[in-house]
Amino acid sequence: MTEADVAAVAACVADAGRVVTNAQTVQRLSRDFYWYSPVLKKKLDEKRAELVVQPVSVEEIQAVLACCFARGVPVTVRGAGTGNYGQAIPLEGGVVLDLIGMDRIVEITDDGVAVCEPGARLGAIEAAAREAGWELRCYPSTVVKASVGGFLGGGSGGIGSVAHGGLRDFGTVRAIEVVTMEAEPRVVLHEGQAVHDVLHAWGTNGIITKVWLVLTPKVEWAQCAVAFETFDEAFTFGELVAVGDEWTKRLVTVFEWPIPSCFSPIAQVTRKGKALVFVMIAETQLEALKDAAAGGGEVTLGVAYAGLRTVPLLSDYTWNHTTLWAIKQDEAFTYLQCGFDPARVREQFALLKERFGDEILFHIEFMKVGSGVVIPGSIPLVRFTTEERLNEMIDFCRANGVGVANPHVNHVEGGGRYREDNVQLRTKYKYDPKGLLNPGKMVTFVLPDGPAARGAVTS
Repeated sequence: MTEADVAAVAACVADAGRVVTNAQTVQRLSRDFYWYSPVLKKKLDEKRAELVVQPVSVEEIQAVLACCFARGVPVTVRGAGTGNYGQAIPLEGGVVLDLIGMDRIVEITDDGVAVCEPGARLGAIEAAAREAGWELRCYPSTVVKASVGGFLGGGSGGIGSVAHGGLRDFGTVRAIEVVTMEAEPRVVLHEGQAVHDVLHAWGTNGIITKVWLVLTPKVEWAQCAVAFETFDEAFTFGELVAVGDEWTKRLVTVFEWPIPSCFSPIAQVTRKGKALVFVMIAETQLEALKDAAAGGGEVTLGVAYAGLRTVPLLSDYTWNHTTLWAIKQDEAFTYLQCGFDPARVREQFALLKERFGDEILFHIEFMKVGSGVVIPGSIPLVRFTTEERLNEMIDFCRANGVGVANPHVNHVEGGGRYREDNVQLRTKYKYDPKGLLNPGKMVTFVLPDGPAARGAVTS
């Protein structure tokens, strides 16, 4: 960016304090948790924006995008920066559009919809929803910090997915408002199935400015932890709870030992050498769950849930927080994102163990998929040695019917969440004709006349 570019973009917002040029702050706001992947860490460590702008209104976003469009300046949108795939890291410099100041919860409707600006924190939405008799259908383990816009742009599932599916299932996102990257940026509302045009597109085809998120009636929950002698016993118990319609649950997680050894703050609920199951269950069913576990497991925790400030909060050790705790203990750990076949899952476990042994450690998150079936999703820990070995593991999984969404690639298509009908790509051609939104992250997008088509101006 030239000095003229910087000055022109800065003039688009009313308060100069929301234009960040300090090099250290710009670098910090150009990053997320990409370093979960040693492959991405090597590729992305040196990438950063040249300027960060923090708009507080749709009008300011439109002004920034119009200015950047005219000058050919790339724009990468940022939520709270809790993603793990480098979604918010600018590959070509330019502007980071930090939406953290647009954090209003507009309303919780009587029929259970949270209407929010993109910077609203999911933890705040959960608290507001529960006060009104509702709660989030699903949320990531980073719920306290994560923003709803970032979750829609780059997230997938989380706590609650065992009952309600992932973020893109069962109409959880009712509508999204986005701003386009054109000479005169438009505000476009996507409703119903049209939300999939922009869901999980990493901000490559529109800037999310408002969200309508469907909630579910509030349940009084309890937390339970059960230790088992073997992973097979733990998995069997977790599977029974996850697929059993008689159980009202929000979380069913199974850990192979030694994963629980990484959870040092909650060592009191782990048992050396034993597999562990975490369950979030309706409080009215806690005693029945304990009884069900008593046949082969040891209940190490069974307490009422008092919201996100509960101590200990077991969900802080599930989903991709599991990976974080493991990396804190040993930086050689990384992870994969897998989906096992319920009919073949034990065979698939055996094949992976026979081939890779303790290079892969099973961490299971049960989740409901779009067909309504509950499957053993997985975020297994992997002891990283080389990228070639990691790719060998991914290929072996896929050859044996284990789905893999690869978290070690830095584009929408490669992570296994790209839509085969190409609606996201078609939307990018409509809404971002110069390819200036998060360039390099949608690799199927091709400028008609090459990079020069971005048409930068110099004054």
